[in-house]
Amino acid sequence: MAMVRVNGVTLWYEIAGDKSDDVVVLVHGSWADHTAWQQVVPRLAQSFRVLTYDRRGHGQSESMPGQGTRQEDETDLAGLLEALDLAPAHVVGNSFGASIVLGMASTRPDLCRSVIVHEPPLSAVIADDVDMQAMLQAFQTKIDTVLRRIESADVEGGSRQFVEEVAIGPGAWDMLPAEVRQKFTDHALTWVDEQQDARSAEIDLPSLSQLPCHALFTQGDQSFPWFPRIIEKLQAVVPHARVYTLEGAGHIPHFTHPEGYVRVIAEFIEAVSEMR
Repeated sequence: MAMVRVNGVTLWYEIAGDKSDDVVVLVHGSWADHTAWQQVVPRLAQSFRVLTYDRRGHGQSESMPGQGTRQEDETDLAGLLEALDLAPAHVVGNSFGASIVLGMASTRPDLCRSVIVHEPPLSAVIADDVDMQAMLQAFQTKIDTVLRRIESADVEGGSRQFVEEVAIGPGAWDMLPAEVRQKFTDHALTWVDEQQDARSAEIDLPSLSQLPCHALFTQGDQSFPWFPRIIEKLQAVVPHARVYTLEGAGHIPHFTHPEGYVRVIAEFIEAVSEMR
């Protein structure tokens, strides 16, 4: 584990495995840090070099003052790959991390051997879908309630509310290990910052349509119904894109279904490697 300064911020990172030319970079989502990947890193490291890191404002990486943007995370990721001389890499992202991966790939495709993303919350691409609007509005109402609670200094209460009313379900907070609950509260203000980025749910579709590398979109059949629609819209514009549905999984397959998720990632990377 080590620290590196890129894009004006100090980032914590770790590399596991060293026997493969294929580098896999894991980009975590909101409310989390690199430990979100702890169930998949040992499995992936058997076949690949695996880079995990804490995004700015998360874990052991530096927090920056003022309103942040997803674009800063994208530039951080690009800078990290360049600073460590690990590009081109297979870049994997979950949730908000998936949005970061796609945003970075759309501007720096030279850094990507492939992209593998799970359920990016890019709701702007389906904003005009009439049948989705009521569900998205109801979801946003829940998000707004959590935001107000955290902004009123009830960080633990807002974190609990997010877990029980948005992410998992009633009673889930008390069932989480203490260290996981602590990570939620530690990262709550960074999540607020992400939500206040006016362009966090957008993506440049014309740029994605020029993506030269292969892409895999994964989704869980137990997730919110708008994720398949978002992925459908993205697949329609991204060349060489595949979609895989993980049976029984939801929004965090690296936590709930690590073996199956690793298998999907590994098989895709191996297929891409054979195309060189």
